[in-house]
Amino acid sequence: MQAQETVLNDGYKIPQVGLGTYQLRGGQGYHQIISAIKDGYRSIDSATNYDNEGIVGQAVRNSDVPRDQLFISSKLPGKYHHYDDALGAIKESLARMSLDYFDLYLIHWPLPKRGLYVEAWQALVTAQKLGLIKSIGVSNFEPEHLDRIITATGVTPAVNQIEIHPYWINTSRVKEDAKRGIVTEAWSPLGRGNSALSEPIVKKLAEKYGKNVGQIILRWHLQRGIIPLPKSTNLEHQRANLDVFDFELTTEEIKAINQLDRPDGRIDGQDPNEYEEFE
Repeated sequence: MQAQETVLNDGYKIPQVGLGTYQLRGGQGYHQIISAIKDGYRSIDSATNYDNEGIVGQAVRNSDVPRDQLFISSKLPGKYHHYDDALGAIKESLARMSLDYFDLYLIHWPLPKRGLYVEAWQALVTAQKLGLIKSIGVSNFEPEHLDRIITATGVTPAVNQIEIHPYWINTSRVKEDAKRGIVTEAWSPLGRGNSALSEPIVKKLAEKYGKNVGQIILRWHLQRGIIPLPKSTNLEHQRANLDVFDFELTTEEIKAINQLDRPDGRIDGQDPNEYEEFE
C-alpha cells in the first residue's frame, strides 16, 4: 500500500503519510527505513539534528524504488541560519546522503530571539533556484514568522511542519497555514509517549472500524488536511500506519478526538517563540 498524494503550492506532490525517522540510527535504523520503503512508504522525513542523514541516504540508494519515486526531506539546524552557512549546510547534507537534490527542505526552528530566520529562508530560496531542493518549507513557524519571510522574499513556504496530536490539536495554526496556501505536516502525530493512544474515545473508534488506535489518530489527521509523519521501529506498526485510506471518521468523531486537546499538551513544552536550538 502507498499513501495518496497532496499537491503543494509549488505544483509538486507530497505523499499524505510519511515516515518520521527521529531516533532511527545506525544499522538497525537503516533496516527499518529499507523495510518501510519496501512496504510502500515513499516519503522519508529526516533532519541534520537527527544524526541519521547518512543511513537515510544509504537506504534510498539501496532500495528497489527509483529515486524519482521517493520524497526525501531534511531540515536546517539553528546554528546554520546565516545565509552562507545555510547554503553550505544544505550542500553538506546532500553530500552526506549522496543525493543530488532534496524533495523538501525545511528550516527546523525559527529561533526568533536570534532573528536570522529570514536570512536562512533566503538561502533556501537560492538553493531551490540552484536545483538543490524542489520544495522549500519551514518547521515550527508561527503565523508572524511566516508573514515575515513571505514579505521579505515573496516566496511562500510549501510546508509548515508543526507539533500536532490529540493533546495538542493546534487548530489555529493549521488554519493559518491553510489561509496562506501552506500544507501542514504533523511531527509526533501519535503523541510520542503520552497517553493519547489509551484514550477511551480512540479505543472505541478502533473497535468500531476494526483498526488499531494509531490508525484512528492518523485518519483524524488526514481528515483535518494534515500530513502525519509517524515514526515506528516496529515493522508491523509501520505497515499499519500506511493502511489508513480505506475508512473515514464522521465529523462528530473528529470533534470528539478534538476534545482531548489540553492547554499544556505539548510533549516537551517547546514553544517556537522561546525554544532555542543551536546544535
